Amino acid sequence: MVTASSLLNTWSVVNPSLTSPNKPRRVKRYAGMAFASVGSSENPCLGIKVTQGQGNLPKVILTSSHGSEAELYLFGGCVTSWKVANKDFLFVRPDAVFNGQKPISGGIPHCFPQFGPGLMQQHGFARNMNWSIVNSENVEGNPIITLELKDGPYSRSMWDHTFQVLYKVTLDKRTLSTELKVTNADQKPFSFTTALHTYFSASVTGASVRGLKGCKTLNKDPDPKNPIEGQEERDVVTFPGFVDCIYLNAPSKLHLDNGLGDTILIENTNWSDTVLWNPHLTMEASYKDFVCVENAKIGQVQLEPEQSWTAIQLLSVA
Repeated sequence: MVTASSLLNTWSVVNPSLTSPNKPRRVKRYAGMAFASVGSSENPCLGIKVTQGQGNLPKVILTSSHGSEAELYLFGGCVTSWKVANKDFLFVRPDAVFNGQKPISGGIPHCFPQFGPGLMQQHGFARNMNWSIVNSENVEGNPIITLELKDGPYSRSMWDHTFQVLYKVTLDKRTLSTELKVTNADQKPFSFTTALHTYFSASVTGASVRGLKGCKTLNKDPDPKNPIEGQEERDVVTFPGFVDCIYLNAPSKLHLDNGLGDTILIENTNWSDTVLWNPHLTMEASYKDFVCVENAKIGQVQLEPEQSWTAIQLLSVA
């Protein structure tokens, strides 16, 4: 298991003379991980720092020269914070566990290679595994980091395939962009489903989503095993109680009013579906403080050997 101390011990300043954030950074690789000269006194402009997070898990802090900030954990490849003007637009549940044994409940967890229940554990295994840093750079003051997940004994015990997942996170002044690329590194085809289970900070009684009118729906309330098919007729979708609904062939642009005075534009490329979720009284301690608006791929993605599938999510504060 990768620990924060081992990450910090392999830190390296590659070229202290490169101080302009507009110049490309060279990286040096250690045991499948790459570290640029980030977070060091010699080169403070890059805006990427690896440190110890909760439970001593390795955490990456991204800081844009424009003032925004994001945090992500290598365990689960999970973005747990995205701040613009010191306001965090993501939510981590108070019952979240940071012990490297259970998924981190909040932020932007990965569902891969299975969304929801199925042949393996709920939402697959990507959120239960350690990801590695393979690249980091800075473009015009905006930090960019790429994480990698590969198969191992744990994943193959549930899904016997060789794969590579790259996850590129880019922080800009008012945007957070993620690019997910899945590559079949096996000698046989495989299929998967996936989602970004994004938790947004919100006042649930005032939160709403625009842009879903006309979509075919699969409503998992009251029976998640037998969703009710329908069509969304509302211009504005709210969260009046327990909500667990899939919107198929959703538009590439949605607007979330978080009920706290902010509008978040949720754009995507190749995420074909949207999931809205709020647990209501089944999670009484925190349900009032968040809503989930998830970009998803509900239908199976089929990849032949050496083929890749890529999807992009762009979150922007209006």
